[in-house]
Amino acid sequence: MSTVRDMIRKKGSEVFSVSPDVTVFEVLTMMAKYNTGALVVVRSNKVEGIISERDCVRKMDLEGRSSKTTKVSEIMTSKVVYVEASQQLEECMALMIDKNIRHLPVYDGKELLGLISVRDVLKEVVDVQKFMISQLEHYITGGGR
Repeated sequence: MSTVRDMIRKKGSEVFSVSPDVTVFEVLTMMAKYNTGALVVVRSNKVEGIISERDCVRKMDLEGRSSKTTKVSEIMTSKVVYVEASQQLEECMALMIDKNIRHLPVYDGKELLGLISVRDVLKEVVDVQKFMISQLEHYITGGGR
């Protein structure tokens, strides 16, 4: 099965990030611009947290906060769950299900390689399964002889 590194190579490693001092409104604007559901929160090249659409909905609207005055640092998730690039996709999927999270930063040692979503993982797993099925069908039918 594929590793997270394999998936990052296909998907790309661009990571959108924000400072913990920007407003939630700015975050929502960035998420809309880049069509992403989460941003990594970085200060001085160090990951301090992650902020997702889910954080914005649950910690803003439900608590009556204003997105134009609330800082990211007030609502971000500080305890960031991450994976190593060498991990298998099945491990990522299990972790996402177990922790009920939709986004995982990917590290190679101390270097942030990318950010993956549950959609990325599912797509990759389905693609790998489709390939395996086609190979099995090819083998069973004796194709290519």
